[in-house]
Amino acid sequence: MKTLGIETSCDETAIAVYDSKNGLEGESVFSQIDLHASYGGVVPELASRDHCQKIITVLEEATSKIDLESIDQIAYTAGPGLTGALLIGENFAQGLSFSLGVPLIPVNHLEGHLMATKIEFPNIGYPFLCLLVSGGHSMIIDVKDFESYSLLGQSVDDAIGEAFDKVGKLLGLPYPGGPHIEKLALKGSKNKYNFPRPMLNSGDLNLSFSGLKTAVLYQVQKIQDLNDEVKADIAASFQNAAIEILVAKIKKAIIQTGHKSIVISGGVAANHALRNKIKSLEDEFNCKVFYPSMKHCTDNAAMIAYLGSLKSVDKNQTKKSCVRARWPLTEV
Repeated sequence: MKTLGIETSCDETAIAVYDSKNGLEGESVFSQIDLHASYGGVVPELASRDHCQKIITVLEEATSKIDLESIDQIAYTAGPGLTGALLIGENFAQGLSFSLGVPLIPVNHLEGHLMATKIEFPNIGYPFLCLLVSGGHSMIIDVKDFESYSLLGQSVDDAIGEAFDKVGKLLGLPYPGGPHIEKLALKGSKNKYNFPRPMLNSGDLNLSFSGLKTAVLYQVQKIQDLNDEVKADIAASFQNAAIEILVAKIKKAIIQTGHKSIVISGGVAANHALRNKIKSLEDEFNCKVFYPSMKHCTDNAAMIAYLGSLKSVDKNQTKKSCVRARWPLTEV
């Protein structure tokens, strides 16, 4: 079974082909980071227009060594995400589906992130815990089985990726802030500033990053000379606080569920400091930690194609729009 996946939920235009026997056969991603950088965040209208301009080129790159006539089905991200951007992907998928005469499968972007790690580690068994951390989501999910998910905790305000971006902006760093904060933090002291750890001892698995972000804002406002050394200390201290919150919650989730497999996914999963901290839990809890390759942490179509390859025929939709700007994992 050869599945073509299409991803346009936000600011990446991506297409990939996954073969059930041979694995990933082709993929291409075009990032709009440069387009949105001057605005400090994604502009939905610009994102939609750029998807229109780039999607055919991305298709050609992803399938340069693949005969389109060999495609058996098409999976595309139907939500959650930016409505306009999602519609571009859906319309393109519907056109391809009609022209090739193959089934169409709308899939949940978040479910794609849950499954992304299994592209490289197909033997990860169920159940497992997933820490899904990105610019739009911060969740702890009990993945009981395929298409059986329970949300154990989530951010009650900002997603962690959003907090990284906002702190990056406060420090005058380019968009997106996460990778630049991580790089700058290597030069700073993580103990220089004692930033708060919101909801660290809340008793549940919910998360909060708004107060941490605001504490950084107040600290920056107090400093007259925001030089490179000071910025590095703030970056390191902020990152340390954010990661401490995540690690504490994952520890609690491991104890609560007893699961022995832990998956980190989403764009923030590319953060090496976070990876190392969660990886260190393996000995403490006799568990195994997995995460996708760097290119499959951020939005990509490989995870969409892989997820589509697992879906049953009764999920097929071809003649109506399935786009949902909000689509809870519990409703897949």
